[in-house]
Amino acid sequence: MNVKYEKYKRVYRMLATLIMVAVEAAIFWYVWMTYYNVDEVMGAGLTYAKRGNYVMTGLYVIFLFTFMNLYGASKIGYQKLTNMVYSQSLSVVCVNVITYLETSLMSNRMAVVSPILFMTVADVASIIVVSFILNYGYTRMFPPRKLLFVYGDYPESAANLFYKMNGRKEKYLIDDQVHYSLGFPALKEKIDAHPQGVIMCDVPVHLRNKLIKYCYGGSIRVYVCPSISDIILRNSEDLHFFDTPIFLARNGGMSIEQKLIKRLMDIVISGVGLIVASPFMLFTALAIKLYDGGPVFYRQARATNGGRVFYITKFRSMIVNAEQDGRVIPATERDPRITPVGHIIRATRMDELPQLLDILKGDMSVVGPRPERLEHVEKYTKDIPEFGFRLKVKGGLTGFAQIYGKYNTSAYDKLKLDMMYIENYSVLLDIKLILMTVKILFMKESTEGFTDEKSSDMTRIGLEGAKGRMGEQPQGQAEEQTGEQVEKGDGS
Repeated sequence: MNVKYEKYKRVYRMLATLIMVAVEAAIFWYVWMTYYNVDEVMGAGLTYAKRGNYVMTGLYVIFLFTFMNLYGASKIGYQKLTNMVYSQSLSVVCVNVITYLETSLMSNRMAVVSPILFMTVADVASIIVVSFILNYGYTRMFPPRKLLFVYGDYPESAANLFYKMNGRKEKYLIDDQVHYSLGFPALKEKIDAHPQGVIMCDVPVHLRNKLIKYCYGGSIRVYVCPSISDIILRNSEDLHFFDTPIFLARNGGMSIEQKLIKRLMDIVISGVGLIVASPFMLFTALAIKLYDGGPVFYRQARATNGGRVFYITKFRSMIVNAEQDGRVIPATERDPRITPVGHIIRATRMDELPQLLDILKGDMSVVGPRPERLEHVEKYTKDIPEFGFRLKVKGGLTGFAQIYGKYNTSAYDKLKLDMMYIENYSVLLDIKLILMTVKILFMKESTEGFTDEKSSDMTRIGLEGAKGRMGEQPQGQAEEQTGEQVEKGDGS
């Protein structure tokens, strides 16, 4: 790491964002002045003068900043280059759609669409070029940070984090790894030899606190894999009744007002969603039926808030009888049970659309922890007692774990992500997560299947749970349960 330039990271990111926005704004200015701010579009005598053109460009820039911030498109060096290009491209597509609708409203008719398409293509091309140049400059100025990795008594968890950090070699370089049992004095020497940063994973609290304070005193960066209690306290309230600082963690879930607003949002969004998605749902249903003549939908028991059981509805994307005798067989990356139609609707998340009905009925919410299969809840709760904390809120179609996690993210890491949502809930957060869901729809890594080894392990888990559940389905459910019963996209 070039320490001399380290303090300029934020400045570089800010300048890089301004450059990207300036390039997109220049393209917009050209298209607006050449194709839209003309009598043929706006009407004779209704074209904008200088100030009006500045206002239009200013609005475009504001929208661009908003969506770039939402999708993390300005975080050069934070995201991978491909992810950054994707985020920026998605941002300009959203802004260009809004700009086109805005132009059509102002001209009181649908404006010609070809210029906005040309602008979008030019935007994406410029994004690829500019992002590559700016990212190259960032990696040259700020080489990977050399880190010390201190791990605890859970080798699988430590290895998982080590693997992820090593996957970003342009950003992190794990120079040394040691077990916490080395002791505080020896760990201090190791930390002194790695002034660029320390990673801590599953280190006992008493030792972790001493190491964090030592690093704080030496202005050494610390990366900590949080525990559940860390996440709960993170959003606690500061109390200043006394001269002793106190954190208050209410732990009561959402208030009545929040529940009411969230339910109203669910009704509106699911209702509008069903109207907009109905043609796609009809086409999907026909495709499934014509392929093999099997059932279009399948229903499956899931656990939601308070442990209440409901039956989730999805389009069938696997062969009929994909799971024999109630066995849980999670989908793998190249699962032969997935039909050709299923591959398409899983990749595009079309198989999830029927859950809009579950949301409208009140069984689910638009945003919330993904409702898990009953046998998985039972198994995970035995292994991770805190897993039941997810049931403090209603299960959702999208959420923190669905956006920031992957299909094969571990149950404990998904629990942490879900707890971050539960402990930080707000209407604005729900809106943000809904908008961010658009970003992950076509990101392959978010739908990564389990490896065959992981799938086999989860199949064993399912067998243990299924033994006690055979025959528990309510009357009339047996036929619906014979289709695909493997969840996609949430790791269950």
